[in-house]
Amino acid sequence: MPAVVHNTNENSGLPGYHGDSAAEEHATSIKDTEPDGGQHMKLEEEITTITEVAARQQDGKTENPGPIPETVEITGVPASAAATTDANIPTGAPYCILPECEKIFIILLVSFAAIISPISSSIYFPALNNIAKDLNVSISLINITITTYLIFQGIAPSFIANFADTHGRRPAYLICFAVYLAANIGLAVQDTYASLLVLRCLQSSGSSGTIALGSAVVADLSTRAERGKYIGYASMGVTLGPALGPIIGGLLDHYLGWRAVFWFLVVFSGVLGAVIAIVLPETCRAVVGNGSVPAARWNRSGWEILGQKWGARKQNPEPDYHTIEKGRRRPNPFASALIATDKEVLLILIYGSLLYSGYMAVLSTLTSQLQSRFHFNSIQIGLCYLPVGIGSLTSRWTVGRILDWNFRREAQRQGLPIEKNRQQDIQHFNIEVARLAVTIPLVYCACLCIIAYGWVMEYKTALAGPVVMLFFTGHLTSGAFSSLSTLIVDLNRQSPATAVAANNLFRCLLGAGAVAIANPLIQRIGIGWTATLVAFLWVVFSPCMWAVFRWGHQWREEERSSNEKGANPLENLSKHVGEAPSPKEVPEDIPSGPAEQEKK
Repeated sequence: MPAVVHNTNENSGLPGYHGDSAAEEHATSIKDTEPDGGQHMKLEEEITTITEVAARQQDGKTENPGPIPETVEITGVPASAAATTDANIPTGAPYCILPECEKIFIILLVSFAAIISPISSSIYFPALNNIAKDLNVSISLINITITTYLIFQGIAPSFIANFADTHGRRPAYLICFAVYLAANIGLAVQDTYASLLVLRCLQSSGSSGTIALGSAVVADLSTRAERGKYIGYASMGVTLGPALGPIIGGLLDHYLGWRAVFWFLVVFSGVLGAVIAIVLPETCRAVVGNGSVPAARWNRSGWEILGQKWGARKQNPEPDYHTIEKGRRRPNPFASALIATDKEVLLILIYGSLLYSGYMAVLSTLTSQLQSRFHFNSIQIGLCYLPVGIGSLTSRWTVGRILDWNFRREAQRQGLPIEKNRQQDIQHFNIEVARLAVTIPLVYCACLCIIAYGWVMEYKTALAGPVVMLFFTGHLTSGAFSSLSTLIVDLNRQSPATAVAANNLFRCLLGAGAVAIANPLIQRIGIGWTATLVAFLWVVFSPCMWAVFRWGHQWREEERSSNEKGANPLENLSKHVGEAPSPKEVPEDIPSGPAEQEKK
């Protein structure tokens, strides 16, 4: 059967344009002038000739050359060859071209980067008394610096995360570390309360964005079927920070003074920031797609600039520009708040914030409880935070693997095919059931553990009692945090950093309130009843999760239908983007090659 080449040149419909009759005659007479092999080799050349003639006609260089045929018949190409070519066209590009070991390395790196936010908060606790004494202020005023730290920890990521979704992860990381480093230097040399208050806010603004960026990098590199495991890796730094911070802070304050705490953070963040600048590649899918598209030169790591490219790129030299995900062109600092206009996301954010507030209430009051009941010094108090950190760390392997296992089980039950390194379209998949079926049991078990912690602390039992309960509380609550964060990222695939920033905004603002009232509440009703109240609130508000579990997928389907009809004016701001993009959403300004991408 003869192969047929259709003319799709849009210039053929222009007034006064008639094409190139010579090209037509030459193309249709190939079978008379060339052998079969020559006909096959000439195919691409003849199509190129017709295209070039069209371009010259548009530039005015060809005058009435004659019509370009709508169909050019070339009989020299065997039908089997055409069929083979079509069969070899890939049905879909890999979600990420990086090998498994490189993914894990990048995620571990951003996990360590995210540790600067929680460690900056907890490393401060053992030094509170000495700071208040040196600055001649009360402990109540020093506690205000903790509250303001949490407030800015919630607000700042909304700005940097949206910037990262539009311009890339690397520049966002470098901005965060630059601000954080400058704030720590100022904190180490300041000697007034006003300076302490302002610089702590600046420190929080620089460090808090790293948590949202870490989750965004996980979304860039992993599909939904494997995201539970990778979120576990990414959360290691976040969970280790609250445990390691008090130990490091207690040792530094005890032997070197409270200023050494901030000098330690200067050195730590300086080294970590340098490693990120040299090693971390750009992963934002709006910039590099699945990793095959090279980033602009200014946005490449030092490793790439030196010429040592990723091994995956050497094996896949052709950039796949169609994997670039179209997003907002301009950063919108209010995008995090707009995400909460969706009722499903709002319910998840509300419950996740309550869960986090109770967890922070336990951590922030542990220092005073251990000091008053066991008369521990700052080093001993710091060591008692270790069970929380170890429990949180182990949950990354247990809960993360359970999340992935349950996703595969639900996918098989609902008929969703899972291919390795291929993103799943959740348009008709009830991902809410896959995630919350793990979260809900964890929360109810955490309620029992936090009640037990409160009452063993209330009755001044042996230290082993509170320590064991702290381990299980940290393990269960951290697992619930991971599954809720994973669900939020799943539902907001094209703007994961913004979605995690919205989660951080709600959690930190509510957590700041919980920290402010926790100590006065304990003094009034005791640690036992305070812990019971926290568990009671977790149970009372758990219908938020049950509602998402039962109706979340239905709400998402209704929202998608209304968006398609144009009924939702916030379509481009708050819609779910967990579904695969339609053909209309493929970027129109895809560069033609690496040279054009380099210019951009």
